[in-house]
Amino acid sequence: MEIVDIKDWGIGLSEHVLIAGPCSAESPDQIESIAKGLRGSNIEMFRAGVWKPRTRPGSFEGIGSEALGWLEKAREILNVPLTVEVANTAHAEAALKAGIDVLWIGARTTVNPFSVQEICEALRGTDIPVMVKNPINPDLQLWLGAIERLNKVGINKVAAIHRGFSDPYEKRYRNKPEWSMPIHLKRMLPGISVICDPSHIAGTREIIASVSQRAINFGLDGLMIETHHDPDNAWSDAKQQVTPETLQIIYENLNFRETLDKHPEAISELDEFRQKIDLVDTQIIELLSDRFQMIKQIGEYKREHNLAVYQPNRWHDVMESRINSGVKKNMTEKFMKSFLFAVHEESVKMQEAQLKEKV
Repeated sequence: MEIVDIKDWGIGLSEHVLIAGPCSAESPDQIESIAKGLRGSNIEMFRAGVWKPRTRPGSFEGIGSEALGWLEKAREILNVPLTVEVANTAHAEAALKAGIDVLWIGARTTVNPFSVQEICEALRGTDIPVMVKNPINPDLQLWLGAIERLNKVGINKVAAIHRGFSDPYEKRYRNKPEWSMPIHLKRMLPGISVICDPSHIAGTREIIASVSQRAINFGLDGLMIETHHDPDNAWSDAKQQVTPETLQIIYENLNFRETLDKHPEAISELDEFRQKIDLVDTQIIELLSDRFQMIKQIGEYKREHNLAVYQPNRWHDVMESRINSGVKKNMTEKFMKSFLFAVHEESVKMQEAQLKEKV
């Protein structure tokens, strides 16, 4: 797949892209006030929602195509490219006609390959860059598929936007980050730039700075932060928008990590640590193999004596003792639970397979 790095889109973007602007375009005066507030900041692209796909009807759903013309004032003040979300063919065509520089496909659209394909057909033959937000649920194939569809119609200036994933049990974030997902996407698509959307992950402005720093720590390529001159009175997503002044403070306090290609001397030093890790990993795999051999012996005994695979008392004892041991060794309870559940699930599958052999 041919993907052009975001730095090479030809519209003045850097290796740490900062995209900012309101959740929704509300009025020409609002756009002008925000743009003036952002003047002199590190912003490299101005964003605004024009069409707003809301969960339920009756709430503010965006001004529509009329607002596209308002964004020209932001371009005039800031001299940066403009980006808006498109959810269907009509949106894409209107944005192209209005001279919008970059489009993005939202999370609610990414989940529907039919909608993505329609947008792709509307963009066929153009050279406009497109950013793709992750689908609402943590489905890497849907995210990857949307990018592939764009590539197949000739769009190679493609980036991804990580905005977190829906989780009914998540309390801290509006959308759970699941940092492994954008990292996996970058591994599967070498060269893809991934922009983090801390606003939608956080859901509240108080933790946008910490989410932004984590995104940089994980090697993501920039930030898209919702910014409003009067956030508390914003017509949509008021709690997760920051002022232009706060945006600049967040950006100036970020600790940008450098890549290894800028420090070749570190590669050999890190290799020594990695060789030790490789050795430990080999030992872990050998120990797990030994453990599963013992599990097979237990499974054989249970089969011969007609015993149930799952023994709740034993499972409870294992969980409690192993978690306590792990915590004492400076591992988190969350990690220990995840690890033990994975091992237990594999053990149960092995024993179930042995019971089926008897049948």
